[in-house]
Amino acid sequence: MEKLIRAVKESKREKKKQTQSEILPKKMISQSSLNENVNSENDIIKIEYDKTRVVSLNHEQLAKNRIVAFNKNNNLSLGFDILRTQVIKKMIANGWRTLAITSPVPACGKTMVSINLAMSISHLTSRTAMLVDFDFRRPAVSKYLGLPSEPSLNDVLAEEASIAESLVNPGLERLVILPTTRAVKHSSEVLSSRKIGNYIKEFRDRYEERIVIFDLPPLLGSDDAMIVLPQVDCVLVVVGNGMVSNTDLTECMRYVDTDKLLGTVLNKSTSDQSNRGYYY
Repeated sequence: MEKLIRAVKESKREKKKQTQSEILPKKMISQSSLNENVNSENDIIKIEYDKTRVVSLNHEQLAKNRIVAFNKNNNLSLGFDILRTQVIKKMIANGWRTLAITSPVPACGKTMVSINLAMSISHLTSRTAMLVDFDFRRPAVSKYLGLPSEPSLNDVLAEEASIAESLVNPGLERLVILPTTRAVKHSSEVLSSRKIGNYIKEFRDRYEERIVIFDLPPLLGSDDAMIVLPQVDCVLVVVGNGMVSNTDLTECMRYVDTDKLLGTVLNKSTSDQSNRGYYY
């Protein structure tokens, strides 16, 4: 793991040398400023859903897919609460609202981290979270949570449904999910379209209390994630322990703007430092 941390720091040093209308939940109470505390007791956001579908999740399926942040009483959710606090602190300081989560290679756990972090953020009374599945090659958010297959972002792209009709609330008051349920043909071209750019801007600007998380494909293997990264405020890179070589990580970091990199999340670690998997 020390080699992993060194590789991240070295790649960041190299990077510096080179330079480089949906109908959404109605707010009942709130007007949170980006300069306020992350979770002010005097600023509670309550939401009622008009058109957004509310879906009950299967707890056995959540446990199977390591979705632990749904239940605040689950001790395993603490790690994601710690990650949430660090992420939100830096995002507020920079006025950021959109966060991309990616990985160097497949199977590092980026979707699991995306879902748990979004759920953890939604537990804050002064924030709302939106999770968007932008992994158009291997969408997995819907599968992990057992969400209905239709309508979804696929139907929005085909102009057969609206964003409002495709959003899902998974039973957590301040969280909405926009799932992709089928692979999207010509994914790179779709992600680079003006339509997707407009959606990203709309998701970001609609509510200042909202943190929007985009689950992106791995950086190595296609240009999908590279297309989206310039359009979001910041990025987290999930690294699977023992799955990513130093060469892969260094190559991955070449595509990430150093100024946008929040850090890396070390996943699948069995060491005593598994709860310290977040690095600047």
